[in-house]
Amino acid sequence: MSAKQNTPKSTRTTTATSQKAQGFTVEEKAAMKARAQELKAEARLNKNRAEGENAALAAIAEMPEPDRSMAKRIHEIIKESAPALLLKTWYGMPAYANQDGKVVCFFQTGQKFGSRYATFGFQDSANLDDGAMWPTSFALKKLTAAEEAKISALVKKAVR
Repeated sequence: MSAKQNTPKSTRTTTATSQKAQGFTVEEKAAMKARAQELKAEARLNKNRAEGENAALAAIAEMPEPDRSMAKRIHEIIKESAPALLLKTWYGMPAYANQDGKVVCFFQTGQKFGSRYATFGFQDSANLDDGAMWPTSFALKKLTAAEEAKISALVKKAVR
């Protein structure tokens, strides 16, 4: 018999059990679960625009301030700048998708993941390519006219 077989289970240790587990946080697991539910809902609803908008507006309404106000204003800016984008939720956050259902841009509240700022970002379906490197997300602490103008210009460029 091997030494391992003679050793009681309670005294055995392995590298895997003696090290701290490196897994997803509770927040990340919740976001993944929310995304799985969203995918199922999208399949059932066949990308129903009104249903997606209701879910995203509900997600915005649940956000704490000041992120809620920023998300509302960004929603208005995107509707004005790119009215063809479809509002939906993506990982529990408001997102804007093209006609193929691919997310172009999104807003993420800072409180969801314990960040000190909210994020406005773009996915690879956005037409923002500019040379070999370009930004795809932006930290937001507040919205001023300058940030609103930049968001509007980026969204217009993203959907061209």
